[in-house]
Amino acid sequence: MSKSKTRVIRALEAAGIEAEIVELTEAKTAQMAADGVGCELDQIAKSIIFRGEESGTAILFLTAGGNRVDDLKASAIAGEPLGKADAALIRAQTGFAIGGVAPVGHLTPIRAFLDPRLMEFDLIWAAAGTPHHVFALDPAELPRLTGAQTADFTA
Repeated sequence: MSKSKTRVIRALEAAGIEAEIVELTEAKTAQMAADGVGCELDQIAKSIIFRGEESGTAILFLTAGGNRVDDLKASAIAGEPLGKADAALIRAQTGFAIGGVAPVGHLTPIRAFLDPRLMEFDLIWAAAGTPHHVFALDPAELPRLTGAQTADFTA
């Protein structure tokens, strides 16, 4: 089992959540993940990471699968200009590779913001530390698990 997936499982268990990890054959896009688990596109919680241009840190935006992050809104909410986070920054701060960034189990604490659209579902799916693994979760758990602040940052 990958170290990344193990970290996600441990983080969920530490929070008192027993989540089943599902392996998908292909999940390069949110739509592929939705098709793989048989849910609506917006039930996929995408982890979008930006680099804070002033802080130099990774900032996580958890958004519904069909939504796009609006750069200007996201920058205003983050309180600093945002730029593209490269693979090295994402790996260093979260411990995950691009495509497998989970909402939990990061190597270091990360500022996080949550798309309110995700809260409209009874169940959502998120990456479980690899590009091929996901887990289901009650979205009401996201703020507690991630410290994410609900905010309108989508286009």
